[in-house]
Order: sequence, then C-alpha cells, then structure tokens
Amino acid sequence: MIEAEIDMKKAILALEDGRTFDCRCFTGSGEAGGEAVFNTSMTGYQEVLTDPSYRGQVVTMTYPLIGNYGVNPEDVESDRIQVSAFVVREYQYFPSNYRSKSSLSDYLKAQYIMGIDGLDTRALTLHLRNSGAMRVFISTEDSDPLSCVEKARLLPSMIGQDLASVVSSRLPYRWMHSGILPIENIETALTSSVWKHRGNLRSVVAFDFGIKTNILRCLDQAGCEVIVVPAATSADTIRSMAPDGIFLSNGPGDPEPLDYAIQTIRELLGFRPIFGICLGIQLLARAMGGKTYKLKFGHRGANQPVKNLKTGRIEITSQNHGFAVDLTTLNPNDAEITHINLNDQTLEGFRHRTLPVFAVQYHPEASPGPHDAQYLFTEFNRLMADQ
Repeated sequence: MIEAEIDMKKAILALEDGRTFDCRCFTGSGEAGGEAVFNTSMTGYQEVLTDPSYRGQVVTMTYPLIGNYGVNPEDVESDRIQVSAFVVREYQYFPSNYRSKSSLSDYLKAQYIMGIDGLDTRALTLHLRNSGAMRVFISTEDSDPLSCVEKARLLPSMIGQDLASVVSSRLPYRWMHSGILPIENIETALTSSVWKHRGNLRSVVAFDFGIKTNILRCLDQAGCEVIVVPAATSADTIRSMAPDGIFLSNGPGDPEPLDYAIQTIRELLGFRPIFGICLGIQLLARAMGGKTYKLKFGHRGANQPVKNLKTGRIEITSQNHGFAVDLTTLNPNDAEITHINLNDQTLEGFRHRTLPVFAVQYHPEASPGPHDAQYLFTEFNRLMADQ
C-alpha cells in the first residue's frame, strides 16, 4: 500500500565500469545520469540537494535513513534542486518534524528529480572509494543492465566541464538580511553608487560561481553589504564598483576551463582583499600560477578534519568538492599554506604572503555542518578594515 502511494518503480543503477545495482525509484518513472559521488553527512539532505556545487552529479547518502524530517523552505541553498538524482538506502515515507512542510518524495517529484532507494549504498560507496567517482545512469524504463552501462559511458566526463556558467546568476543582485533584492537601474553599468550603506557596512562583491544561500547570510551577519555578480563579470566592472572586498564562491565542475574567471581574478589581485572558498580557492590558485587536479572520489560531508597550520587547531569542516589545488605548484614566495586535510594531506587553505588574499577549500558557512571555521568571515572583515 505504501509503495503504491509513493509510486514505486523498479530501476537499474549502472556505473560506467560495468557494476550495476537493482533498486527502486520512489518518485515514479524516469531516467537520469551524471557523476556518481557520495556524501557522509548524517543530516542536511535538503542543503545537499540544493547546493549548486552538486550540479551534474548523482549523490548517494551514506547515512541509511533519509527523508525522516521532511523538507521546508528555509533550508535551501539555491532556488532549485541541483543534483541529477538522489540515492539513499531507505527512504522514510512519513516525515516527522515541526518545521516540515512536505515530504522529500513530493519535493523531488515537483522538480522532476529521481529519488532512488532499495540498494546497498554501503557497497556503492565502497566501490566509488576503491574505483573513484564515475559516470552513472539510472533508469526505470530500460531493464537491460548492459544497455544502461553503455548509456553511462556516453555521458560527459566531469573533467573539462564549465558548470559554473550554468548555475551562476544571469543578473547581479543585492543581498540584505536573508533576502534577494533587485538592483535598481540594472540596465546601466555597475558603479560605486550601487552601495547603499557605504561607511556603515563593508561593501563586498561576491562572484557567483554557484554561491550558497548560507554564505550570503554569513557575510551579512559579519557586517557586510553584499552585491552578487555573475561568474563572467569583468575586472573593470568590479573596479568601477569600488568594493571594500571581493568574495569568490563555491561552485561545480572543473576549474580549469574557467579562463574568463581566472583572468579576472588575476587582474584583481592587489586591488582589494579577496576571500575564496571551494571552487574559489581553485580559481585563485590558478590565477596565481598554480594547477588543479581531480581527486579520486572527492571530499563530501560535514565531518572532514582539517589542521590549521598557524594555530595547530583541528577543525571539523563541511566539504563538497571533486577537484583540488596541487600545493606543489604554488609559488612559495607568494603562497603560504595555512590548512591541510588530515585524511589525505591535500591542500585546504593558503594565503598570499604580501597581499590581503586568502582562501580555503572547505565550507566555513557550514550548511550543513559544524561551525568550527566561521571565524574566517571575521578574518575577511578584519582584512577589509585594515585597508
């Protein structure tokens, strides 16, 4: 009876290396594909679903019971679901939480996103850890495993994809007190007159490579007036706006093809204090002459240990990235390594030795996740105050 109400459909999940899983779709019929990845968070599935950094990916949650607290309009990180499909061990049909406004199933179906359960997500996660993130195809229509594997192999690789331009806002907008406000006279060029609270709040231009809502909340709470601009905004436009600081956001895909953003950041080095996170640190590193590479299976979850090399403190962090900066390619005369991942010793943060520029690979806005790294927003504010 429950399965009939949820509109359960038998499905196949096929990986490009030939591994397949029988499963069920709890959102009805359909097909979907993308890069198969996993997230180790125990809560926060709605924030995961709406994080633009997951664009083009099929996300598997390692925590087995998903859907138990439903969904609500406050816990979104963008204006839509960004994942290509959502895979869980066991979908919870009846949410119970005072904030819940609807079920996860209804939320997914309303945006035509497949929800998959009834498979061994532990086995799938171990396979991805051993073999690496890879392309996956899911179908309720095609019952031939070999055919589904071939369809997975036809999907585009994450390497070389500029997905930031896909998820970025098309127009600049103002963020004030947890809300988006349109910019008046948007047809005219952005100038320093765009700021309404100059002198009382720190004026920050935030590049939208896939920016999350809670980042904007954190900047707002740190005493910043924020204008969000599209990913392809030019350095000349930023100079015309004359902000106190520049923020480089998170985002999906491979940083290497984002030549337009890398060149813009290079031109802005030394102009104003810069703070970057996630994709932002990768673009900043490339602007400073460094290189990036694809991790085997990435870091995705709210429990990633990072060591702050300046304080010796261990921070538990929220992360979501499949690419990383090759720390051996950063010029030691320019870049000082500040944070290292304790699981695999990959780069998690650096700052410029002479310019007011710093960045981290993880998510200090912690949505979902711990709050160990929120001090970085205060640090950004201090850098702007010192200029």
